Amino acid sequence: MAKKALITGITGQDGSYLAELLLSKGYEVHGLIRRASSFNTERLDGIYKDPHLDDAHLFLHYGDLADSVATYKAVDSIQPDEIYHLGAQSHVRVSFDIPEYTGDVTGIGTVRLLEAIRECAPKARFYQASSSEMFGLVQEVPQKETTPFYPRSPYGAAKVYAYWITVNYRESYNLHASNGILFNHESPRRGETFVTRKITRAVARIKAGLQKKLYMGNLDARRDWGYAPEYVEAMWLMLQQDKPDDYVIATGETHTVREFLEVAFGRAGLDWEKYVELDPRYLRPTEVDLLIGDPSKAKKQLNWAPKVGFRQLVEIMVDADIESLRADMSGERVRA
Repeated sequence: MAKKALITGITGQDGSYLAELLLSKGYEVHGLIRRASSFNTERLDGIYKDPHLDDAHLFLHYGDLADSVATYKAVDSIQPDEIYHLGAQSHVRVSFDIPEYTGDVTGIGTVRLLEAIRECAPKARFYQASSSEMFGLVQEVPQKETTPFYPRSPYGAAKVYAYWITVNYRESYNLHASNGILFNHESPRRGETFVTRKITRAVARIKAGLQKKLYMGNLDARRDWGYAPEYVEAMWLMLQQDKPDDYVIATGETHTVREFLEVAFGRAGLDWEKYVELDPRYLRPTEVDLLIGDPSKAKKQLNWAPKVGFRQLVEIMVDADIESLRADMSGERVRA
């Protein structure tokens, strides 16, 4: 019998790639999605078009991490073997504008899910999507599993709560619950308001003559950027281990936002300095200046290592956005 997996946040970047990975491995995949007045499942379209993926094994359920009843009912009715908790209010800058909602969904939403598992499916294996933003004002370089947390945003603080409540349920109720502390990971499916995708979309539009300027915040922030499809494989590997544990998933390299701009505009034959202007509205009240992870534990215990480098990642994203814009302008539809 096929394994059953439940993914919260299945319509996001990571959720869509993870769904494809699990379907390719023969899983029955269930996703929790919020009810909306417009379709928000575009990132899953590729599953229905790929002849190698069996979309008959993909099931979507309406629910919300702010609703404990819906969460409980989903876990109880599906009885999943594995649960991947990716759903959250995940935009750091926006978390300053809606801190209460961020805390409720990103933090307390994890408790709602863990309680449902404890009551309805205690043998299920649980993955919690933790974040490098928990390190915030970094206490050591590079950051590893034992580095103290110092979050610098409501989002980071909510993720710290979700991390420790996952550890608490693991130790209190003997759940197979693991935290993946994922550093920044990008792809053509990254949300359009996140800085990397904001840049690559702007490159495509400027190249096509549809946009004149790109307004940015802190260009000196340094991040450890990886490729999202590789990072979801690490999630799956964590739940295949005999014992649950916590892992940093990163490349071990750091690059500035300025470097990202240079590579992205350069890919399109443009000089970024002619098009980029600073706008203080995009600065955070408290900035995270440096994030760089040490993935040694994941390499040793999971046999996981990143393959796509920084320049290749940026070029993949730029090429995809240029092609997507070209397809839109010609009336075609292409999804990465």
